[in-house]
Formats: sequence, C-alpha cells, structure tokens
Amino acid sequence: MGEVKLFGAFATPFPFRVQWALDHKGVQYEYIEEDLMNRSASFMSYSPPYTKVPLLIHNGKPISDSLCILEYIDETWSENPLLPKDPYERAMARFFAKFADQKCAVSVRAAFHSEGEKRDEGIEASLEALKILEGELQGKKFFGGETIGYLDLVVGWIPLCLPIIEEFGEFKLLDPQSFPSLCAWCENFLEVPLIKENLPPHDKMSAVFQYARRTFLSSAG
Repeated sequence: MGEVKLFGAFATPFPFRVQWALDHKGVQYEYIEEDLMNRSASFMSYSPPYTKVPLLIHNGKPISDSLCILEYIDETWSENPLLPKDPYERAMARFFAKFADQKCAVSVRAAFHSEGEKRDEGIEASLEALKILEGELQGKKFFGGETIGYLDLVVGWIPLCLPIIEEFGEFKLLDPQSFPSLCAWCENFLEVPLIKENLPPHDKMSAVFQYARRTFLSSAG
C-alpha cells in the first residue's frame, strides 16, 4: 500500500470527498490540516500545480485535483470500487462530476458571494443545474445505484454545505416538492456510516461560511 498522506483544509469542502473515498476503500492514511493563510514548508515543498488542497501523497508522489485523486484512489485500491464497471456508466459519472463542479458548485458559490442582480442570476443558474442532477438521480437511492460511488462523493458537498449556504445566504434552493429525489438522496447520503461518523462540527462549518460571505461581500463593496 505504501505511505499515504492527505493535505486538506477545513475552509474548503473538496478534501472531504477524498477522505470519504479513502475511508470507503479502507486505506490507512495520515491527514494533515493545512492553514491556507500560512502554508507549511512541508506542503509548499511540492511545486505548483500541487500546492492546492486536497493534495494526496502516495509513496512520496503528489496527486492534485480532487477528481483526479478520486480516480487515482479507485485505480490504485481495487476494493469497494467507486466508478461503475460499464464504460458508458463510467463516462456518465465523469461527465456529471465535472458538471456538478463546473456548473452547480460555481453557480451556488456565485449566489452566496454576491447580492442583488448577481445573486439572483446565481440562484437561477443553481436551480437549473440542480434540476439536471435531480433528473439524473430519479428512481435511484444513490447516483451509483444502491450504494454510494464516485458521483455521490463528488456531490457530497450538497448535503454537507448547502443548508449552511442557504441559511447565511438567505435563499432557498432545495425543497422536497421541487427536488424530491435530491432531498431523499441527501438524507440517505448522511446516513451512510462512513459519512455519518465523520461529519465536521456544524458550528465550525457555519463560522467558515459566514467568514467567507463577509469577506467576499466586503471585497465586492
């Protein structure tokens, strides 16, 4: 197996998906919390593009970008596969993972970090992106079927972060009437033992998002 280290930071949800993947695979690893305002010498010893979190170190070799890391984990440790075996289903999982990061997460972030017309545009774009995820999930317990897989871990930020974003952003995106499948999925995802047993403290998450919103609005002003 070799030595496995994971650099992460509480200020961003992306390291969580890597932690969940490693736990899902039963991989032993050292987690290192990195201060993004004062990066450690150990972390910075890996030249760009590796100086962003999450950063996985396996046998001394760095792997960056959370989606790339998830695929590396799945290919390196065969137990409890994350991606489907069927080539088409694998391609679709990769497609929707990029969609979730590049469209859904970006739109939600835009709504949360702005006000007025830009906020409204972000909310509208977020709802459109969530509708597409809702359609992909219909009739399934998880995106991967009956058990969690690659795409579930990628969009795990939704049940983890979206309620806090809605609270402090003062808008509502997910409701059971408009998004019954996504809302049910959120509940199912949070009940998975490896997720439920490793959820971050709500008050700490809230403080992070409050600070981020104040900082972005102050910069915009």
